[in-house]
This record gives sequence, structure tokens and C-alpha cells, in this order.
Amino acid sequence: MVSALSALSGAAPPLSDAIPPLSGTVLSLSGSAAPLAVPAIADAVVGWLWTVALFLFPGIVAAGLCAPFLAAERLRALFRALPPTGRLLPSYLGVSVGLSVPYLVGVAITVTRAAEAGPAWSSGFLLTALIGTVLVGIVAPAVAALGLPRLGADWDPTGYGVSTYLLLGGAGLWYAAVAAVPLVALAVGMALPGGY
Repeated sequence: MVSALSALSGAAPPLSDAIPPLSGTVLSLSGSAAPLAVPAIADAVVGWLWTVALFLFPGIVAAGLCAPFLAAERLRALFRALPPTGRLLPSYLGVSVGLSVPYLVGVAITVTRAAEAGPAWSSGFLLTALIGTVLVGIVAPAVAALGLPRLGADWDPTGYGVSTYLLLGGAGLWYAAVAAVPLVALAVGMALPGGY
């Protein structure tokens, strides 16, 4: 058996010949493009983080400005009924960020489709504010009051009376106003001569 092992060891090349020296590899990497890839990757990551932050920022600001509506137990019950079930804060922040999407999409479409800043952006921002107000101020409360109970999320302890509709409508319109006011101000500024 010893002779078989010695025969095998003589047939295989030594490991030192199969593995290149580590010091040569490290030195060759220092002169290649690999270190240049690190700043490019870091720049890409930072760019994506800024994009995510810009996407989340309007919804988080609106969540803070609309937080007084959480004093109503009915609205707290609504957000607890939404996923993740039983968790008020994640649901509230998720809905607030989600409701900012129509405004963000409208701004992105305006900026990419309008030929240049000025009157074209102004009309796009006004249209975005109008569509966002309808979606957030009217459609979202109707979905909460009429759609969610039909889907099995019975969230109103008072039985979906008129006061619930008024509360949802007021909260939706307040959110829409919070989101639309900056867009209307931008639209007015863009429409002015030299306003851009």
C-alpha cells in the first residue's frame, strides 16, 4: 500500500506548481481595473439609495402631516386591519408612501415627456395635482369604506356610518392637499416668466 501511495504522489504534479503565488496575484490586481470598479459600484449604490429616498420622502412627509387623523380609533382600526395585520405604524407608513405614487408618477411623466421646463411642466404638474387629488381624496376612501369590507377586512367598529365616510373623506382630502400644494406652487412658479 505504501508503494501505491508513493506511485500516486510521484504521478501528480506538486501543489506549488498548480497554485500561483499569492503575492503576484495581489500585485497584478493593484495594477488592473478591479480597484476602479469599487467606486463605480459605490456610486451606483448611492444613486439607488437616493432614488429610494426620493421615492419615500413625499409619502413619509405626508404621513407626518396626516398623523393627527390617527387620533380617531376608526382610522387606527383600518390600518391595523391592513397587512401586516395588527401593526399600525408599518401599515400607516406603507399606505402613506403608496398614496404618494400617483404624484410621483405624474411628476416623472411630466419631466420626461415635456419638451422643456416652463409652461409644459406647469400644466403637467397641475394635471398631476388634479388626478392625484381625485385618486387619493375620493377613490382611496371609497376603496377603504366599500372595497375592504367586501374583501373580508371588517375594520370599522361603528358600522360604516356617515361619520366614517366623512372621516375617510376628510383624511383623503387632507392628504391630497398636502401632496398637491407643492405641485401647484411649482406649477405657478413654472408658468411665470423666468420662473424656472
